Amino acid sequence: MTPATGQPRPAKPSVPSRRTVLQAGSLVLLLGTQQIARGATIVAVRVWPAPEYSRVTIESDGQLTTKQLFVTTPPRLAVDIEGIDLSPELRELVAKVKADDPNIAGIRVGQNTPGVVRLVIDLKQAAMPQVFTLTPVAAYGHRLVLDLYPAQPVDPLEALIAERLRDTPAAPAVATAPAGTRAGGAPHATATAAASPSAETDPLGELMTQRATRALPPEAPPAVVTATAPVPAQPTTPPTRSTGSSRASTQQTDRIIIVALDPGHGGEDPGAIGPAGTREKDVVLRVAHLLRDRINATTVGGNPMRAYLTRDGDYFVPLGTRVEKARRVQADLFVSIHADAFTTPAARGASVFALSQGGASSTAARWLANKENQADLVGGLNVQSKDQHVQRALLDMSTTAQINDSLKLGTVLLGEIGNVGKLHKPRVEQAGFAVLKAPDIPSVLVETAFISNPEEEARLRSSAYQVQLADALMRGITRYFAKNPPLARSRSV
Repeated sequence: MTPATGQPRPAKPSVPSRRTVLQAGSLVLLLGTQQIARGATIVAVRVWPAPEYSRVTIESDGQLTTKQLFVTTPPRLAVDIEGIDLSPELRELVAKVKADDPNIAGIRVGQNTPGVVRLVIDLKQAAMPQVFTLTPVAAYGHRLVLDLYPAQPVDPLEALIAERLRDTPAAPAVATAPAGTRAGGAPHATATAAASPSAETDPLGELMTQRATRALPPEAPPAVVTATAPVPAQPTTPPTRSTGSSRASTQQTDRIIIVALDPGHGGEDPGAIGPAGTREKDVVLRVAHLLRDRINATTVGGNPMRAYLTRDGDYFVPLGTRVEKARRVQADLFVSIHADAFTTPAARGASVFALSQGGASSTAARWLANKENQADLVGGLNVQSKDQHVQRALLDMSTTAQINDSLKLGTVLLGEIGNVGKLHKPRVEQAGFAVLKAPDIPSVLVETAFISNPEEEARLRSSAYQVQLADALMRGITRYFAKNPPLARSRSV
């Protein structure tokens, strides 16, 4: 009781003991640790199959911690993802593997231990897996990437040969010299009933025969190809390109002409996306396929042409790899196909770009080059890969002669594209595009239209306009070779 009021004295507030405070703090820390360990949530899973490699991507809202083990017999990759529980999103991986995936036979997922999910990727062949993480960029959160590369890498020139054989109709069996002999006395295998009608004169067919008889690995220089008869292999030496008009338009090279087509973006990197949801990577691949068909059916000055695609499906190819692949097949031209985008929908028109060793020809060209050069970040490049450093070394070897020839190519392409659509700029622009830095190949980047413009997006989606674009590019390539015949050189890899 208080003396003044006679009322009960209010109780003193209880003061928690030191032990109680420490226990409560420990509980908070424990709960916080568990929240951190189990804080990552799987957002999406994706599988990207391709002949060169297959990629599995696990996207989450927090960084994932993993341990992995590769087993060679039978080949499989086991990855333990720590701090998460099995979720419906992870279970989706099982059904995302396609039967025709060149590398992945199947995926199994399960709760290995509390808080640890085990992912097992069964492989169809020996592989060299790469497991790495990517920090958030563009529309993506954290990504865990599993790249499955074949232990025997795909040879791009052999892939070109295989494509040529698929496209060549079979011919009835013909009489041949006795088994084990050939015109001139050279030993050979007997002919099959499905021999190519042009097997004796097809440069790619000759290269295939030489590779088969000599059993050359992809990394070794193959026999040199000409349009007449095989000759001994020679070291690969980039030819000296003329920067003037000294090459006669009637020059005959008597060899196959290879044009490298580079559909931009792909896989994890969709490129620009139009207002209606059109993805740049899809449109440019369709245009590249149409252009490939036209190139493969064309002969210039008696020389057959073949197209080689740096990507032939929906998968990611690093910028440096695109350059390296074109050089591996010793392409005569490199045409990178894109669809432009800008922050406002008003921008419109096609553009053609060549490399610049100095500054960009305009602010817009510099902005676009910076945007395109970020494709590796979005697509997901393993920066710890040794191959990545080799690829990047190619990007500092550009030459004045290459740029001059690129400007010639770009000018004729721009003129033809202007006949089927509006041009954004009336001249070829220049900037430091990483994908144009092959030192010995005339290289251009074509922005077919602004996919960010609703009207031009609708045209890009149109099959009729895609055909018009392919026809225009084909006319430009033919015009370029009419005035600038390819150098007479041996082709090796």
